[in-house]
Amino acid sequence: MRVPNNSFSGTVVTQLQKLSVKQLKLRDQVATGQRIADPSDDPAAFTRVLQLQGEKQQIQQFAKNNNRAHDISQSSFSAIEQFKNLSDRAGELAVLGSGVTITQGWAYAAEVEQMIEQAVQFGNTRYSGEHLFGGTKSDVPPFTSTRDVAGKITSVTYTGSAAGAEFRISEGANVSPFTSGPENQKLADFMNNLVSLRDALLSSSASAVQAVRPSLETSENDLLFTLSSIGAKQSRLEANAAQTEARFAELDKLTGAETDADLSQVVVKLTQAQTAYQAALQSGSQILNLSLLDYVR
Repeated sequence: MRVPNNSFSGTVVTQLQKLSVKQLKLRDQVATGQRIADPSDDPAAFTRVLQLQGEKQQIQQFAKNNNRAHDISQSSFSAIEQFKNLSDRAGELAVLGSGVTITQGWAYAAEVEQMIEQAVQFGNTRYSGEHLFGGTKSDVPPFTSTRDVAGKITSVTYTGSAAGAEFRISEGANVSPFTSGPENQKLADFMNNLVSLRDALLSSSASAVQAVRPSLETSENDLLFTLSSIGAKQSRLEANAAQTEARFAELDKLTGAETDADLSQVVVKLTQAQTAYQAALQSGSQILNLSLLDYVR
């Protein structure tokens, strides 16, 4: 019985095509190191990979938020340190200014006058175009000053909001890297204490200078508390950054377990596929030749 050549040829071609496609997929796995190039390669694994990639993207956003929050807290810490330096010097001047001559008192008052200007400047510090101590009202200077006819500051008022913006740093966890409204109000209190110190020094009254010292000491403690609070937030953000990095590495590992090809096995399969392809090609060629001879006979 003679098998029709066109039917047999079609069968050979189909088999060779299947083997050829298999070789191409295996070559791609060797080249890329990935065993999944299409959802049909492993639907279940492909779904798991999509879920893992979704979590990785979420973690990357958390990491960006964490880094920005940490940068803000660092800038806030630096600004409060400047306030602390002013406070230290103010305490020294309050001690030195008790019982000094009028000329010395005026000289100290002139120094404090510059410290007041600096304090207002520090209070209106910007980060990326936004005021650090304004809370959610970050588009306007949070500390406004009232001046006399000579241009000297007579009082400072805090006009910012009670709370700052929050950042989502992990699933279900938010943090505000900004100082709080009460802490910012105490910065204004410190500036007004400097105004009182300046005026006391100008009066050359030892009792007036002495009367300002308790308020200055209170402001010193407030600044130390604020620095401690910011430092605690920084520690939290640094711990969260380490945790986020570890989770991202874990997700990378899990993704790799789903997608990475076992190259040693892939190479073996590729060799087998190549051998099968060559065998099918040779066998098909021989049988086709025999069929052709039968037809000629």
